[in-house]
Amino acid sequence: MTRPDAVPHPERLLARLDAPGPKRVLALDGGGVRGAIALGFLERIEGCFRAASGRPDLRLADVFDLIGGTSTGSILAAGLAIGMEVHELRRYYTEAGPFVFAKRRLRFWQSLYDARPLIDTLREGFGEICLGGPEIRTGLCIVTKRADTNSLWPLLNHPRGRYYERNRQIRVRDAVRASAAAPIMFRPASVEVGPGQSGVFVDGGVSMANNPALLLFLVATLKGYPFHWPAGERDLLLVSVGTGTWERTSDPVALAGGHAFRWLAQLPEMLIADGSALVETVLQAISRTPTPSTIDREVGDLGDDVLLGQPALRYVRYNVRLDATGLHELGLAELEPRLTELRSLSGGTAIDAHTRIGRAAARVVRPEHLSGFIPG
Repeated sequence: MTRPDAVPHPERLLARLDAPGPKRVLALDGGGVRGAIALGFLERIEGCFRAASGRPDLRLADVFDLIGGTSTGSILAAGLAIGMEVHELRRYYTEAGPFVFAKRRLRFWQSLYDARPLIDTLREGFGEICLGGPEIRTGLCIVTKRADTNSLWPLLNHPRGRYYERNRQIRVRDAVRASAAAPIMFRPASVEVGPGQSGVFVDGGVSMANNPALLLFLVATLKGYPFHWPAGERDLLLVSVGTGTWERTSDPVALAGGHAFRWLAQLPEMLIADGSALVETVLQAISRTPTPSTIDREVGDLGDDVLLGQPALRYVRYNVRLDATGLHELGLAELEPRLTELRSLSGGTAIDAHTRIGRAAARVVRPEHLSGFIPG
């Protein structure tokens, strides 16, 4: 009998991705330093799977067959996919955050922050690991946006992917750097995407996929992608983890007479919010979800809507409200004066507060949300 570790890596990965039985997908939002909030949910999810499976050393890479993320979510996704425990990933993330956002650029018209600390941090975390490397233990999707072609690029490690041979030598740290190249904050990233060909990438959040959950559902099921997993509420679990949300409001008089540059500054956030709302609406409308959330006051939480007649998946969404009500419900009312800071994408001074928020919010995670998808 051939030992599993003697089987070449692509075959080992394919055996897992092609294995019969239900599949599990984990989607991680962008959100800058607010990724520390997502880690609270991930700790709880990891604990639920460990308790239910009786495996105290289980990693989320052992559970989820596809892990994907956008921007800061791509850092978390890559760390989990190489087998990091959540506490290891938290230590790496919390040490890196203040360092990455500490050094502002002198030439601020190019970007607010120097990308070198981010590049150094990613090198420390991922070294020379490539998308096609054996260090990646499960399916991985890093969501990027190629600026020179204005196209969304989900970089995949599936050996049957259409562009696998071209992309498998891309280093994970370069792919993550491309996904996290937030406009204004960091300069765009140049990545070699083929022999003698480079692409210019900006943050994957500059698209409809800052919340990548719907994209990952399509990656998992559409024929154009290589996974070809069956849809159905007993066949596919999609767990989506956010980095905080709040209702965006502005003074109407000030906004109506606002300066053009103020509008330009607000547009990215407006588009990201709209994209995330659309993702939530579609996924709740086609799924069975134990965690429904109100889309708006008109359509509610879509609890009575199943657009396809039968649910196409089990969909679980975890997020937290970063507003006065949300903080009070978590027992963290003392953080209310810091809401502007807590909502920011940058700056490492709020990571401890984000950690407290994430752990408090993670109390909503229940083992029954994941029932039927516990690995043997």
